[in-house]
Amino acid sequence: MKNVLVLTGAGQIGLAIVRSIGSGMKIVVSDKSAANAASAALLLNNAGFDAVEHSCDISSKESVAELIKFSKELGPITAFVNAAGVSPSQASIETILKVDLYGTAMLIEEIGKVIEPNGVGVTISSQSGHRMPALGEEKDRLLSLDFLQPENISNTLHAYQLAKRCNVKRVMAEAVKWGTKKARINSISPGIIVTPLAIDEFNGPRGNFY
Repeated sequence: MKNVLVLTGAGQIGLAIVRSIGSGMKIVVSDKSAANAASAALLLNNAGFDAVEHSCDISSKESVAELIKFSKELGPITAFVNAAGVSPSQASIETILKVDLYGTAMLIEEIGKVIEPNGVGVTISSQSGHRMPALGEEKDRLLSLDFLQPENISNTLHAYQLAKRCNVKRVMAEAVKWGTKKARINSISPGIIVTPLAIDEFNGPRGNFY
């Protein structure tokens, strides 16, 4: 039985990371779109990896539980890559908060419960989350969520920035829990990388100024 790498979000960034660390592992490729997950798994298998697809909506705790159950049946989960999410040009304020903020936070917490000792994880945030003034000590610690109510958010870009800032903070908090298993998790805040998601932004209302 092989060690299992769980990938959420079958996009180009997640696949690039999996290609670099997934050799010799059983790779579970999950995406909200079953077709996208299947296509990405086939791509990996054709490149010599051992991958299987599974659909998962990271904004649903039940769906995440099903993903974890499916993955654990294949072997011990020793690696986790979260590249799932939506962009400001793809979704409403409510959806961005539900997927990019709540979904990511819940996913990291649930995977942290089953990650094997010495396991590793990474979640993709965004440099956009660092392009705001400081939120303030209380809010930066995620102790108060009043500022995350849709009526207090000006537009989808603002929602995306808040979600990505909170992703970084959530990883910092969860890293302590992962550490009790001698496992580690990090967040990465990339700049613009040309992927289908980024092209949506280029063609959106902010154009090249995103």
